[in-house]
Amino acid sequence: MTRTSNPPRAFPGAGRSRRCCRWLLAVLLGGPVPPPPAAPPVAVSDDAGPLSALGYYQTLQRMTPAQIARERQVLAALTPTPYTQVRIAMVLGHPRGQPDLARALTLLEAVLKSTDPGAVSLHPLARLLADNYGERQKLEGQLEKQGQQLKESQRKAIELQEKIDGLADIERTLPQRPRATRPAGVVR
Repeated sequence: MTRTSNPPRAFPGAGRSRRCCRWLLAVLLGGPVPPPPAAPPVAVSDDAGPLSALGYYQTLQRMTPAQIARERQVLAALTPTPYTQVRIAMVLGHPRGQPDLARALTLLEAVLKSTDPGAVSLHPLARLLADNYGERQKLEGQLEKQGQQLKESQRKAIELQEKIDGLADIERTLPQRPRATRPAGVVR
């Protein structure tokens, strides 16, 4: 048997392991290592997409009424972009804030009519919110109508009870009628 000049490897892939160790050693000792590629710049834009808007909605859910009121003021000061309009609509439609569903629907309809690329990406979310707010507005109208009907029914019930009580008072003040006596010769 002839011996080769290469020593046997302890395990397959040991060569790669040695290269990694050398690279790590070079990095730790400050050797010439090319810098990692720069991360692509992240565009910080107000015209964010639906995922950003959904994240904003989750943030709103954790806010107190006072924080929502402050957020409403902050958003009112921003330039009106489709993303800002959707966020304002979310604040206006939030139940813990001061809901203004009519104004929220107006903002959402403007986003839905817009052909701006930032608005187009928000169309599904804007449609969902608009449908939700429209339904809430309809239900609030029905609730108000039923509340008025309940008050009217209660008023009528009170009036009828007063009439019944008045009739009972009149009945009590009437003189008692003498009982009809039976003739003496009639036997039952």
